[in-house]
Amino acid sequence: MTKYNSKDLDTIYHALANSARRKMLTRLAAEGPLSVLQLAEPFEMSLAAVSKHIKVLEKSGLLRKEKKSTTHLCHFNPGVIEIA
Repeated sequence: MTKYNSKDLDTIYHALANSARRKMLTRLAAEGPLSVLQLAEPFEMSLAAVSKHIKVLEKSGLLRKEKKSTTHLCHFNPGVIEIA
């Protein structure tokens, strides 16, 4: 059983509270790793705003970002929310 402290849960719930962040995670879960630009495509917001959302997801542990050459790939990390 995974044990969480309240700070970890607050960070995860905060990340999941925003619909844009939930959509990003849903897309990553369905399609696999995507670049920041690919992840930003369906949203009508600036790249800076998308980057801020990505940082919130990274802080929660739900998203892991990897740099490959000049591209930043985003990966969904579902293990963060495993409860069983």
